[in-house]
Amino acid sequence: MEFNSRQFTARLIASRFLSREDDMVRRLLVDLSFRQEVETSLAACGLRLLDHPFAAHVAVALQRETEGSVFDDGEQWQASNLNLRGLSKDAMALLVVLWALIILPKRERQLGRERQEEQSDLFGSFIKAVGEDVSRGIAENVLMTDFGKLLGGKGRISINLGILSRLDLIERRNKVICEGPLLDLVFDYAEMAPRIIHGAMGDLIRTQLGAPPVQDEADEEQETGDVSDV
Repeated sequence: MEFNSRQFTARLIASRFLSREDDMVRRLLVDLSFRQEVETSLAACGLRLLDHPFAAHVAVALQRETEGSVFDDGEQWQASNLNLRGLSKDAMALLVVLWALIILPKRERQLGRERQEEQSDLFGSFIKAVGEDVSRGIAENVLMTDFGKLLGGKGRISINLGILSRLDLIERRNKVICEGPLLDLVFDYAEMAPRIIHGAMGDLIRTQLGAPPVQDEADEEQETGDVSDV
C-alpha cells in the first residue's frame, strides 16, 4: 500500500521501527524529497529518524532538545537514542554489554565483507552486509558466566533480559540472546564504539574477533623499559 509522507510518518511512529525491506522504507532511503518530508513531520513532534546503513531497520528517537521534557525523572535513563523510559541502571548496563558483544563483532564482519566485494557490485554487497548471517547471538550461560557477578546475578539478569526483549532490543531463541530490531540503533555507533573498544571491554571484544589484546603505553614501557635509562 502506498502512503504519503504524513501517513508513513504516523505508521513509523506507531510501529517504533520498520524493516529496510519494507517498500515505503526503501522509498525513504532513495527518495530525498520524501525523506525530507518525513524528517520534517518527525521534527514537528520532537522526534528524529534513526537510520544506519548497516542496520536492518529504521526507527524513531527523541530529539536531544526534547529529552529533558520527556525524561523528567532523574532515575530514568536519558542517554538512549530511543524512547526507553524507566530502564534501570542494571538493565542499561546489560544493554551496553549485549550491544558490545553482538553489534561490534557484527559490524566488523559487515565491514570485512564489504571490503571483499568489488566496487562494481556495491549495491549487492550492501544487501549481503545487512543479512541475518552477519549477526550472531550470545549463549545465555556464557553471559551468566562472564558477567553474572557484575550485572546482579542470574535472577536479576533474567529479569532484565525479559525487559530488553519486550522493548524489541533482543530476541531470546533456545537460550541464545540474539539481536532484536532496535539493538543496532539504540546507540550512536560512531560515539559508542570507540569508548568500548578502547575501554574495559576492548580486550574481550578483540578476543572474540580473534585479535590480540591492545596494551596501554604505560604497560609497554614497563615491559620494554624506559629507553632513556638504558
